[in-house]
Amino acid sequence: MPSLLSVARVLTVALLVMGAAQASPVYADDAGAWSLAPSAGGGTRPAKDGRPYFYAEGTPGSVLEDTVTVTNPGSKPRTVELSGADADNTRDGAFSLERGKPTDTGSWITFAERKVKVPPRTRAEVPFSVNIPGSAVPGDHPGAIVAREGGRDAGVRVHLRVSGPTLSALTVEHVRAGRGRISYDVVNRGNTVLTPRLAVHAEGLFGPLLDRGPRALPVELLPGRRVTLTEPWSDAPALDSVEVTLTVTASGGARAEATASARFVPWAAVAGAGAGVLGLAAAGVWFVRRRRASGEPPRGEPEQGGTELELAGAGTGRGEQL
Repeated sequence: MPSLLSVARVLTVALLVMGAAQASPVYADDAGAWSLAPSAGGGTRPAKDGRPYFYAEGTPGSVLEDTVTVTNPGSKPRTVELSGADADNTRDGAFSLERGKPTDTGSWITFAERKVKVPPRTRAEVPFSVNIPGSAVPGDHPGAIVAREGGRDAGVRVHLRVSGPTLSALTVEHVRAGRGRISYDVVNRGNTVLTPRLAVHAEGLFGPLLDRGPRALPVELLPGRRVTLTEPWSDAPALDSVEVTLTVTASGGARAEATASARFVPWAAVAGAGAGVLGLAAAGVWFVRRRRASGEPPRGEPEQGGTELELAGAGTGRGEQL
């Protein structure tokens, strides 16, 4: 980041008029009229068309400096309050900001002026510094600069890397395969921000069922964070025993693999068949009990009450007369 001018050391804010008043367009004075952005042409990675975020790198104990721009195109003045924030991940891997008091990058950012009054059709260039502690851990420390005014928040990311050894590492955990989807956790075990890539393979009793090559996940996984993700599987088998293998990779040589077994059974059909069998069994029991209650002997059994002569003839099988 470039060094601040000596006047910035006394916490001054440069206000730059955005054209003559007679040539200025008319803007509506809504709450979203103002904006926040990195100053043009500054930082260690200047861009001709402006920078989408701040990038800074320094050793523990160093002080890095840059400038943020607050633009007010409206016809009324705006008083914007600036602060630093730590970055975080949502549960599904989206980039977000931690709530509460910052303890990392957000707490290392100091502004020349925290509350900035920006006149109409004017932009304010606000110097700030990033004071990296001597005890800072090497690696990526993402954060943001946040501006608040009139019930509206706006932010610009700060991609900060503390110089030193870096490690790209991750694990895949808690893989669960079910009908319609595969869910799993990815954990960043290193000290760099990762954009993981996922490959999925599923093997059934009679061969492969699913084979998806590596694709980038919509995740920006911060160091030390865990996210829970799902992979759709709309054509999962109705009846099979399956082994699912997930392979996740990322830049820097990060790679992890995890497997899970699952049995797919059409329980609705099984339950229907079982109910049918139970119904037939119940009907048979009812029929037997009904015949016995009516005095009618079961089919296939000899009737009781015959003469002794008839029974004897039946027993010898010869039908002899005695």
